Amino acid sequence: MPFCTQCGSQVGGQDVFCGQCGAAQKEGAARPKPPGASAQEFLAGVTPKTASTLCYVPFIGWIAAIIFLAADRFRHDRSVRFHAFQGLYLYAGYLLVDWFLTPLLDFSQGSLFLARAMKVSVLGVSVFMLVQTGQDRLFRLPFLSDLADRSVSEQK
Repeated sequence: MPFCTQCGSQVGGQDVFCGQCGAAQKEGAARPKPPGASAQEFLAGVTPKTASTLCYVPFIGWIAAIIFLAADRFRHDRSVRFHAFQGLYLYAGYLLVDWFLTPLLDFSQGSLFLARAMKVSVLGVSVFMLVQTGQDRLFRLPFLSDLADRSVSEQK
């Protein structure tokens, strides 16, 4: 359906004037897209598998998770929403280790090694989840999957 060249409202293909603003419509002229169309086109080529996988990219997967949780396209896709929430909770676990446990354990060299090992472990879990999800395998992380399930069910 075409849109008004002046205000962007929907007009009929044969309309000479816009019903909203009254602007004359040129037949065959390029018509602007409606507001929000570019956001819908942005995610049009993203499959649910790709969306789920992107939620586990280390350090930046949380951005993809928030985008997919906010997108209308994936609002009713339980699998994508589950992976988005699980990815967010995994990143929150990394932040907990990085911002809280590392400074807390920074008082001795042995404890600093433990904090670094915990960071690497969380990073390893992110990569593991990236691979599992990329191969269409549902892997449920202990505790985090329960939180993700609750979050998905509360969103209905």
